[in-house]
Amino acid sequence: MPREYNSSGIPLKPHYDRIEGAELELGEPGAFPFARGIRKDMYRGRLWTMRQYAGFATAAESNARYRYLLERGTTGLSVAFDLPTQLGHDSDAPLARGEVGKVGVAIDSIEDMETLFDAIPLDRVTVSMTINAPASILLAMLLAVARRRGIPFDRLGGTVQNDVLKEYVARGTYIYPPEPSMRLVTDVMSYCAHHVPQWNTISISGYHIREAGSTAAEEIGFTLSNAKAYLHAARAAGIDLDLVAPRISFFWNAHNDFFEEIAKFRAARLLWAHITRDEFGCKDPKSQMLRFHTQTAGSTLTAQEPDNNVVRVTLQALAAVLGGTQSLHTNGKDEALALPTAESAKLALRTQQIIGYESGVADVVDPLAGSYYVESLTNALAERARTLIAEVDQLGGSVAAIESGWMQSRVAESAYRAQQDIERGDAVVVGVNRFAEGEAGPTIPLQRIEARVEREQVDRLQRFRAARDATAVAARLEKIRAAAATRENLMPHFIEAVDGGATLGEICNVLRDVFGVYRAKEVVA
Repeated sequence: MPREYNSSGIPLKPHYDRIEGAELELGEPGAFPFARGIRKDMYRGRLWTMRQYAGFATAAESNARYRYLLERGTTGLSVAFDLPTQLGHDSDAPLARGEVGKVGVAIDSIEDMETLFDAIPLDRVTVSMTINAPASILLAMLLAVARRRGIPFDRLGGTVQNDVLKEYVARGTYIYPPEPSMRLVTDVMSYCAHHVPQWNTISISGYHIREAGSTAAEEIGFTLSNAKAYLHAARAAGIDLDLVAPRISFFWNAHNDFFEEIAKFRAARLLWAHITRDEFGCKDPKSQMLRFHTQTAGSTLTAQEPDNNVVRVTLQALAAVLGGTQSLHTNGKDEALALPTAESAKLALRTQQIIGYESGVADVVDPLAGSYYVESLTNALAERARTLIAEVDQLGGSVAAIESGWMQSRVAESAYRAQQDIERGDAVVVGVNRFAEGEAGPTIPLQRIEARVEREQVDRLQRFRAARDATAVAARLEKIRAAAATRENLMPHFIEAVDGGATLGEICNVLRDVFGVYRAKEVVA
């Protein structure tokens, strides 16, 4: 039966012969409010960056995967870190046991970072690092590597995710309480604005909020509310917003509802343009442009009949392109079962390349503009997101909405409703709750992380510690401790500490002593 409502609860008509809702302020491509795209020529001038997310086991093995992808035409790197790294623990910490190198690469020291980017020209290949709570320290490691190679910081291009608010909402890989966490974010913003001008200092993520179960409208509303919180924090830190806002980027999910996703990207651009200009007074057009990376939806991948995931990913990637993404990661067909093999990663990259070079969708700017249906959805999503943003504002902003558990509860409610729809069969998942064969499908090769990875990483870390100047490291850690107790920018201290041999876990432990650790409140539905 045809659906009467889409996944955000927006009523659907059998057909559209006019644009429903308020009169849309579309403008022209490359002009305010950027609903039709941030560049006048969009992909006619340059395709999106094909940035495949990868990282597993050791730095050397991840480096080999990066070279493999670059040789096959990927145009940007995206680093996945393992859970101990995401949580600021060295690989030999008790809490790291059994998790080293499992869901990403293990990075403990500058030595690991040097290996990770061995023979990769950091001044010519942009690098995205998906890291949040210890983002400033991992960025400091990359900067220290660049300095050792004689690469000026102003020639580095890339992104550090650095979006800790969504960790409290959706993922849980936070370390410190919100206030000092926000201070670390603004330290990166300020430092890079003056020293690493081409670096995107934050990638504000709706992706993980959607993966946790939100609707498309909630993905927009909560993500832009978090973005407002970062702008408020930057302003409170005395930073000129037109200095940092042009280097803010976003990270969106490309989910299954093809037309809703296209409309979502257009609505988000429109809303951000007005937020930055009208609420925060940003005058630079680059401050008003919502630039974004997209990843296809991991939560839609199925372990059953994994070949079906190729089709899902293709449609999701096409929606991202038709919605105007600046860079894109396409998931491997096997990612519901394990990290992608080299072959499935190559197929995912080829999916992007076929869309970009064979389909013709990049030949015309915003090809779906004027579609009664797409414009009606854009209107509806923008209005629902505005309502959510206003609710968050009434609660005192994102930090207050998160600390009270309100935002998490809204996402949990949406996730529960979506799962009920699947279990009732109202939402069809091909090969799972409809057209399932009822028998085990064919086995496919999987990427396995062997136990020797952890042993080798721990041995390497302990040799690194034994060879360094322990007295000099201790002195640098004390400088961090003293600076953390003040409002001094911590980035220069992080760079000197990692360059001098301090490990990720050691620096994070100093900050734990000064800032404390965050314990989430129990949320009662």
